[in-house]
Amino acid sequence: MLRAAGLLGGVPVLVLLVLGLSGRADGGAVLLGLLVTAIGAFLLGWSWVRTLAGLEADLRAAADGRAPGPTPRPLTRAAGRVTELAARLARSLAEREEMVGRLRRADAAIIEALPDPLIVLAADRRPLRANAAARRFFGGEGPAAATADTAAFLRHPGIAGAVDRALAEGVPQVAEAVLPVPVPRDLSTQVIPLDPPLSDGGRLLVVLADRTQARAAERMRADFVANASHELRTPLASIMGFVETLRGPAEGDAEAGARFLKIIAEQAERMRRLIEDLLGLSRIEMTEHQAPTGSARLDELARGEAEAMAPIFAARGARLALELEPATAEPADPGQLSQVLRNLMENAVRYGREGGQVVLSVRVLAAPEGALPPGVLLRVADDGPGIAREHIPRLTERFYRVDAGRSRGVGGTGLGLAIVKHIVSHHRGQLLIESEPGRGTAMRVWLPGH
Repeated sequence: MLRAAGLLGGVPVLVLLVLGLSGRADGGAVLLGLLVTAIGAFLLGWSWVRTLAGLEADLRAAADGRAPGPTPRPLTRAAGRVTELAARLARSLAEREEMVGRLRRADAAIIEALPDPLIVLAADRRPLRANAAARRFFGGEGPAAATADTAAFLRHPGIAGAVDRALAEGVPQVAEAVLPVPVPRDLSTQVIPLDPPLSDGGRLLVVLADRTQARAAERMRADFVANASHELRTPLASIMGFVETLRGPAEGDAEAGARFLKIIAEQAERMRRLIEDLLGLSRIEMTEHQAPTGSARLDELARGEAEAMAPIFAARGARLALELEPATAEPADPGQLSQVLRNLMENAVRYGREGGQVVLSVRVLAAPEGALPPGVLLRVADDGPGIAREHIPRLTERFYRVDAGRSRGVGGTGLGLAIVKHIVSHHRGQLLIESEPGRGTAMRVWLPGH
């Protein structure tokens, strides 16, 4: 402030000093003039400095996107006009910054709320952000989209080609892709270029439509017709043959009629089980690409299924040994895991040794065990005849039977292990089969949990 006052009053003070020293002006008048000049220069310098400080504050507020605060009233009209214009400019910039902020938040909210998975890519094809549906789809957390599954998706030849064409041509592109892991998923993808880009530099929108369930439903209908027509042909032919016999040669033969009706009832029950298993398998396949939610106490489920299957074990004269530790599978669907337990125990008691022993165990893997990471392990083992090595890779195929005659004789549909495989895949688990001829069979199911 003193420097500003010196600059403003320097010339008048110098003139007064020259007049006083040369004797052209009275000494008292010179002193009075010097005093008035100093006071005026000080006041004017103080006003300028205060005005400049207010301008600086307004410009800082404008640069930071804030509204200007109250500024001191300048002493001169010109300084007042400049201060008012600076404050108006700062307010305008603050309003525009607030509007841009609202637009950015609205943009983010719209993208976040879209039901289909969406990824925003930069011009260098780098993922900038993903909405909630995409994070659920790819298993990521937070707004970022950089997960291993996202990177694998963007490297898919069909998707990468659509991204390149969208950037080069500036028009939306469509691509179809099948992601094989962790479970097969059919995706229809739109790549939309943005001009101008989004506020965060996003140049491309990648919108995914998961067609897995719809296409699984199509395959389900086709598979159901093919499988049902093939597998139902034999029992239907058997039922029709016995009905014709009862209408013809065996008509009036009570003993033959009772025997044939029993066979008809058995074949009808076999068809019922087959249809139920086919429908159940199809339902599981339709949702296999979506991980379950919730949790399940495996030891409690195992104990409940063991009690429910006690009559089957008694009919075969088999014993069931339980080795159960508290273990929770998560995420998990308790109903589906109960079906896994039931199917594995049914296989063990039906194909195991008559009068033999089945061991059902549940335990927690606190540390990696072989190729299995920490989690929970379910094991069902029998002491039956075992399975030859060449059959093991195909046991989970639909209707694959090591001994077709024996399987039908004990009431098997050939779908039990196929259902187990798909449920375990739905839970992101692993199914391991160990068997040797003469040494029984052990089925192990690893699931994420604790």
